[in-house]
Amino acid sequence: MTSTNTPATGAPTHRVLFGAVAVGWVVADQLSKSWAVSSLGNRTIDVLWTLRFQLAVNHGASFSLGAGFGTWIGLLALVLVGVLVWKGGSVRSRLGAVALGMIVGGALGNVLDRAFRGDAGFFHGGVIDFIDFQWWPVFNVADIGVVCGAALLVISTLRDPRQNDSKMVNGRSDAVTQSDNASSTQIESN
Repeated sequence: MTSTNTPATGAPTHRVLFGAVAVGWVVADQLSKSWAVSSLGNRTIDVLWTLRFQLAVNHGASFSLGAGFGTWIGLLALVLVGVLVWKGGSVRSRLGAVALGMIVGGALGNVLDRAFRGDAGFFHGGVIDFIDFQWWPVFNVADIGVVCGAALLVISTLRDPRQNDSKMVNGRSDAVTQSDNASSTQIESN
């Protein structure tokens, strides 16, 4: 089950969905990067049109900007992940849970690279990038999660709050209404 009712609002949260998406995204990212490191060391694979797989290591931020600040970027991303995990526990829509899960999974995937994929010590590694369109900076599965998750998060916040994933009755969650009805039925029978 992906929903848990919160007594304060009665609206469901989607913690399990959020966690499953985040963990799944980290696993997919790390598996794809392991493949890239083992298969693309000194070769390029042309896939389709301008898409090719080519290994690159990014020690900076997005688009390789900020080279030399990789440790600070990794630590900042780790703090951001912590905040998003805290917020992810109270997300109220499925789309929001998926979006936050993608962002957290992607950010964690790149943080793991910075923490463990380097010879100079902890948090001195570089992010493994390998998806290359040749007209856009090289990126990875984690980056896809962060960017697409952010877009989905914007969409989920713009949705009409009345279009919640749970059935609403007179502005209240159906689950709360059912428990109220059960309580009133029990009182009436006494």
